[in-house]
Amino acid sequence: MKIRVLVVDDSVIVRRLLSDLISKEPDMEVVGQGKNGREAVELAQALRPDVITLDIEMPLMDGLSALREIQRVYPRAKVIMFSSLTEEGAKETIEALSLGAFDFVTKPSTASLSQSIERIRTELLPKIRAAASKPSVKLPPRPAPILPKKPLFPKPLRPPLYQVVGIGVSTGGPRALMEVIPRLPAHFPAPVLVVQHMPPLFTTQLARRLNQVSPLKVKEAQQGEPVFKGTVYLAPGDYHMEVKVSGKTKNIYLHQGPPENGCRPAVDPLFRSLAQVYNGGVVGVILTGMGQDGSQGARKIKEKGGVIIAQDEKTSTVYGMPRAVVEAGLADYVLPLSEIPLKLQEIFLRKGTR
Repeated sequence: MKIRVLVVDDSVIVRRLLSDLISKEPDMEVVGQGKNGREAVELAQALRPDVITLDIEMPLMDGLSALREIQRVYPRAKVIMFSSLTEEGAKETIEALSLGAFDFVTKPSTASLSQSIERIRTELLPKIRAAASKPSVKLPPRPAPILPKKPLFPKPLRPPLYQVVGIGVSTGGPRALMEVIPRLPAHFPAPVLVVQHMPPLFTTQLARRLNQVSPLKVKEAQQGEPVFKGTVYLAPGDYHMEVKVSGKTKNIYLHQGPPENGCRPAVDPLFRSLAQVYNGGVVGVILTGMGQDGSQGARKIKEKGGVIIAQDEKTSTVYGMPRAVVEAGLADYVLPLSEIPLKLQEIFLRKGTR
């Protein structure tokens, strides 16, 4: 059966562009079009699509309000948000992803139609297929449980054997990170470096959102800054993030080298650098996402004696990146999302032992 797609956007040009692209795919069909949030809710109920492409900025009812209503009246549909590449658009997109939207795509530019068509084809169509293939999972109503005042594990009596955490994540990442980062205590004795596949502005907003709900300091990484324990560094959009040694200091190194696995930032460059700088003192974490970014870097971490944690299939929005690590035999632990922060605390805070 074909994937049934509902297209919602207040721009007739964008609706036509998306509908034409989707209709040309042999495994997809456009079952309806809407021009505002109210129509999105009504059509979702009436047409029961598999996937909805939903504009964020619309009249009568905006995309965030429509998303909440769609989740209430027809939660089976997977929603892919369309966002403008602006600070406000990025902020609202992070909110939508935290609420349970499947993924997002930045809106096409009518100034360069041919480039927009190609970008939408390469970005949107695989996400529609991934969304349609993933069964609906009931998600908790709030994005992140806050760590209780009394830590699960007290400060270790001696320094932990591991020195750094690297996290790689893509589709479904903001919600997954909201389940992991806020549950690490303020005394967590290692830096945490995160690569989330996202464009500029979006990573800035994600870092701000995580910082608001986390005991640890969360920030978008800056070129040359030293790496400190108790801080979470998020790779900025369009920049690979690595760690380099300068004298006795470990510093953030950002660069715009060629994309890897079709991504920039990519997980593999970060993991390779962590393996080189920290040797066996690395715990690598691979969370939900399409593709296999991170698997080659995870191999480097394992070769140096580090540990790899992979999110399990049931709790992954898309079981691509974790699957690549698991099927390669690189994962020491395959865990539900809710158990990953507990495992990190156990590794770093329980008596400092392996």
